[in-house]
Amino acid sequence: MSRSVSQLIGCDFSSSPTRRKPIVLAIGEQAADRVRLGRLQKFDTLEHFAHWLAQPGDWLGGFDFPFGLPRELVEQLAWPTRWHDCMAHYCSLSRVQIRQTFADFCNSRPVGSKFAHRAFDKRAGSSPSMKWVNPPVAYMMHAGVPLLVQAGVHMPGLHEGDARRVALEAYPGLLARELIGRRSYKSDDKARQSAERLIARKDMLTLLEKGDTRLALSLKLTHAQHDELVRDGSGDSLDAVLCLVQAAWAARLGAPSYGMPTDVDPLEGWIVSC
Repeated sequence: MSRSVSQLIGCDFSSSPTRRKPIVLAIGEQAADRVRLGRLQKFDTLEHFAHWLAQPGDWLGGFDFPFGLPRELVEQLAWPTRWHDCMAHYCSLSRVQIRQTFADFCNSRPVGSKFAHRAFDKRAGSSPSMKWVNPPVAYMMHAGVPLLVQAGVHMPGLHEGDARRVALEAYPGLLARELIGRRSYKSDDKARQSAERLIARKDMLTLLEKGDTRLALSLKLTHAQHDELVRDGSGDSLDAVLCLVQAAWAARLGAPSYGMPTDVDPLEGWIVSC
């Protein structure tokens, strides 16, 4: 049965957050077909973020890191194929062990098919969740999934938890490409935070505020919020807002599936709105 959600969350995640590169939450709410950004909240340590997750609340969030590994990879490595057991094993490994295991897997495969993919990766345009560089989403999953599990949140289709705190895998690139195609809008390198990328962020926000996407949701910002999102050349704040809009789409469709297709692999998971 669907229920109203008092708070929506969009999370741009970092597996090694710092003051310079924090985890960014976009916190907002939805009314009909509008999503209002309330505030941005930042965490410069995983411990601070874990503390926030563990607090009682009533929210639905889109989190920008993978929630699952490709079934092909898991089966070839002979790892557990139940999601919780698989993640427990995966997260017990060190980053060095993960990198070596995945590198060995890739090296055994032909050129052009090095990585294993989840069923929806191509549709979403997402990086394979086993990728450990550029971007290191495997490490993001390694850091992020245990925090969600330990906090007791509900992860539909994967892990039963507190139904008043719902976490979904989001991917801002999916919505960004719908808005501005393949144009680049961000860079962590300040020297590459160009005028062209700034214009791309402005164009993206204009379309989001108009609600000109297949999600049919318009974003409500104050002038100060708009300017802050444009100024952030890293794109982290904007990515959090994109995840917020994806979370709003899921909230509108409601529990128990939040828009998830019926044929989702319970090991691999799903990206919201994919």
